[in-house]
Amino acid sequence: MKIKSILIAILLLFSYQISVAQWTKGKNNAFLKVAAWNLNYDQHYTNSGDIKDNSEKSYFNLSIYGEYGITKKIDALTYIPFFASNKQIKLNNNETLNSIGDIDIGFRYGILKKDNWALSTTLKFGLPTGVNNAGSDSSFNTGDGEFNQLLTTELGYSSSFNNTPYYSKAYIGINNRTNNFSDEFRTGLEFGVLLFNSKFWGIAKLNNVTSLNNNPIANNTTNQGNIFGNNVQYTSFGFEGAYKVTNKIGISLGVDSAFNAKNIAAAPSINSGVFFELK
Repeated sequence: MKIKSILIAILLLFSYQISVAQWTKGKNNAFLKVAAWNLNYDQHYTNSGDIKDNSEKSYFNLSIYGEYGITKKIDALTYIPFFASNKQIKLNNNETLNSIGDIDIGFRYGILKKDNWALSTTLKFGLPTGVNNAGSDSSFNTGDGEFNQLLTTELGYSSSFNNTPYYSKAYIGINNRTNNFSDEFRTGLEFGVLLFNSKFWGIAKLNNVTSLNNNPIANNTTNQGNIFGNNVQYTSFGFEGAYKVTNKIGISLGVDSAFNAKNIAAAPSINSGVFFELK
């Protein structure tokens, strides 16, 4: 608990000094994205960081992500995986679990916006609406079965170089998890550049999740890369391309891959979607 309290203090201090940023939407403006996410793997990182083989497994979900500007400085956020599927392929039979996933709701507050800089803080609540511990080996999940609270602060900068717009942002956060799950320390960086007559955003992302290992009750040795397990940690690098078909509608495609990881699948994930901007 002492380590956790120190991290929270650092996070709150950071949010009022250097911190990180996300541009708020503005009153009555909105962003909506309908997306598909897929992960197939037959290897996983163990709790010691080694890579081992496992039976072929896959996760897939369809989701809606939304941001809505309640006021000039406050956004409401939601992530709803309305269809989630967990499939395991065995030698003699296959198992599949279909359900809703874990829903996130939250709020972002714009602390400061000055010149090219923006500073904000975000609080998200992870609701245990998915299924956990199902299937013949209790490893079938579409959620983690715990209620978590993720507090982050974000700092962003936007400008242009040779008439080419770009942005960069960073975040730092702590995820408080319940139901005997270890808490997590999270950080990330993102950089985007607008190309092809302001139609295409090319985006690179770097994210890190570090488990505080303060609740090591769950036995991760049998999880075989279950992404909803306890003491999951990783660094991931990803790319995403977003093309604006019109001023309000666009499509996106991205890939992420984890490395330097523990207790998680050892394979890249792919996502695609259609997004709408309402102003």
